[in-house]
Amino acid sequence: MKKQKSNIARNLTMLRQLNKYSQEDVAEQIGVSRQAVAKWESGESVPDIVNCDALAQLYNVELNDLIHHDQEQTGLNVPPKGKHIFGMVRVGERGQIVLPKQAREVFRIKPGDQLVILGDESLEHPGIALMKEEFFLGIAQLFNTALNIADVPDEKERK
Repeated sequence: MKKQKSNIARNLTMLRQLNKYSQEDVAEQIGVSRQAVAKWESGESVPDIVNCDALAQLYNVELNDLIHHDQEQTGLNVPPKGKHIFGMVRVGERGQIVLPKQAREVFRIKPGDQLVILGDESLEHPGIALMKEEFFLGIAQLFNTALNIADVPDEKERK
């Protein structure tokens, strides 16, 4: 419980600072005193479930992440709602990686699924992304349809 209490305190402090809110701002937006916010951030007390939910909504994070995310362990801030940090993977000698179980469950990836690997070499945001083949092919089909529509002359161009 002590570890969880310190996680909540760290997460609340970091999220408030990232959002450039004062303790007064947070207190006003969720309907508590500034002193309550200060006690939560110091780890002196923890918000009840209703206030945790209000804080998660205020900061646009998952309630579970607000409570359980451990910045010291991950080295990362609490992710925004709908964004995930699944942990670390090690690349094998032949380039293979194992997707964490939680990632496979969230995205419903099962054995035999085909994934498309996308890459970005930009200096600002280099990275690799994975997506299910069906989704990628659906997007490709939308682009193809849009291009075909754009190639058809409209009434004015035909005259």
